[in-house]
Parts: sequence; structure tokens; C-alpha cells
Amino acid sequence: MQRIHFDSGDLLRVSLRATAGAAVETALAQYQLAVGGGACSAVWRRQAAASLPRRAITPPSGSPPGDPEIPTGTGLSDDGFLPQVWRRAVAPYWDRLVGHLEAECDARGRVAMAGGVQQLLTTLHPRISWRNPVLTVPGGPDEDVHLDGRGLVLCPSVFLSHRPGMVVRPRPNDERVLLVFEVALDPRVAERIWGAPPRQQPASLNALVGRTRAAALRVLRVDCTTSQLADRLGISAAGASQHASVLREAGLITTRRFRNTVLHTVTPLGIALLDGHDSGSRSRTSAPPRLTAVPSRGAIRPEATGATRLKTASPPRRHGPALR
Repeated sequence: MQRIHFDSGDLLRVSLRATAGAAVETALAQYQLAVGGGACSAVWRRQAAASLPRRAITPPSGSPPGDPEIPTGTGLSDDGFLPQVWRRAVAPYWDRLVGHLEAECDARGRVAMAGGVQQLLTTLHPRISWRNPVLTVPGGPDEDVHLDGRGLVLCPSVFLSHRPGMVVRPRPNDERVLLVFEVALDPRVAERIWGAPPRQQPASLNALVGRTRAAALRVLRVDCTTSQLADRLGISAAGASQHASVLREAGLITTRRFRNTVLHTVTPLGIALLDGHDSGSRSRTSAPPRLTAVPSRGAIRPEATGATRLKTASPPRRHGPALR
């Protein structure tokens, strides 16, 4: 059981982020493949297991104890099976997953707008309990986590299934603590996410601009920020910025700045290139959540990660892995 202790200022520094990052999600996905999960993820587990070597989803001990080992740093090492799990079991569905998790954050942001941050903490999960000033998360190590004014980042996950929530620190000495919490899928949503993986990019477009930049160009049919682009591609924010720069220099996208945020948009030339190589196939990337009401106190704003943010003193750091 993990007990998260809030100071008075911590409630002002609670935010929602669509994902803890592709490295964290991949580790959770590998763990679920090993130990099982809910019925609504059974189709995904069958598809993933059929495409992966058995050793990739079977720990040496046969049954993994405790929690999965979360990679540290901003990327996945080439060692081990996690890169294979990412490429074959997570990446094909990443766009759909991020779109669903952004919608989840949007809905929970409205809960906070209507009832306050404490109402949000009360409704995270039926088994996660909030009794001011402690958030209690069952399962896992018996420990006390003191936020000490750093605040808390809440990240939903469909791959976390062995317990309702888990404190993770993707990098040592992170300024902010992340709490990944379980999000159950209903059958209709599960069918939409775990249906046949999206068709791969045509080889000609990949060869012309590069595989990752081709994927970025398709994502940018829907305007998004650099961090939102990184989330959808499963790469670091720095990597997304670099790819956006190349596409912008080629005249395929434009970039506009709004204060501390930049917004990328595909140009008519970029659309023509996509239509010519994708045979009219349109990206179904979900648009980032839009909040129409922003109260003056306890404001909810879109965060640079494509999630929903409660008013804080400073924006959280993103930790997207460099997956290529």
C-alpha cells in the first residue's frame, strides 16, 4: 500500500497528463501480457502474444512478483525485450490509445472544474481512497510518499491491471511524482482500440521523408503542440521538435507560437503529399481536448502534453522515450 501525503500547496500542483510515456506504458504492457488482465484487453493480449517470442512475455521466474521494472531515462535500451514489445504490441495502437487517454483526462478535468481537486482525487478509482491530506493506493510496496510541495501528476493507463494505481519515477530525482492509475475499458471502446492495427505507412512516403517524419506528418493533419506530437509518436519531446523542424524547413508544416507553446499545422503542400501517397486515407488521430470554460480560481487548462492541467506554479517536465 502506498500512501501519498499532500502539503497545503500540493493540491494546487495536481495535474492530469494523457500518458506517463511510451517507456512506462510498454513496461506495463509487457507485465500485463505476462500476468493477464481484464476481459476487454483479451483481444489485444492474443494479438500481441502471437507476434512476440514467448520469452518476451514470460519472466524467468514464471510469475513476476510485485510491480514491473520501469525503465529509467528518456528511452528504451536495446537490451532485453521491451523494444520488441513496443514495436509489436504497443506502437501499432499508440495513436488510438493516446486519443482515448486524452479524452479520459478531459472528462476528469471537468470533474475537477465542477467539484475541485479533492473531488478528482476521490473519483480516481473505486479502490483508491482520499482522506485529506492522504491519498491511499492499495497494493505494491508499503511506503509513504511525501510530495513536499512538488505536486502530483496523474496519468491514466489501460495497461495497468494488477493494481489500481502505482507511483512511478521514470527518471531518478524527478521533480514531480507520477501516479499511474488504472482505466477500465468498456467493450465498445476496447473494440475500437484493439481492432486491426492501423495500416502501415506506404514505403514510398517513408523513403521520401523518413518513417518517423511520415508518421509525424499524418499526425499533424490535426493541429497539435510539440509535446502532443511526441506523445502520439512515442518519442521524446526533443525528437519531436527536431522532426517538426525538418518538416517545417521542407514547407510541409507551419508553426505558430502562443506564449510558451508552439502549434504545428500541416500545409497544403503537406496535405497534397499525404493524399498522393496514402490513397486518400485520412488519419483518425483524436484532436486534443478543448475546454470551453476556464474559471478564475483553480483553473483547468490544456497542458503541453496534450492532457488537462490544473493550475500550477510551473509546468511539469515531460519524459518521452526516444523510440525509433
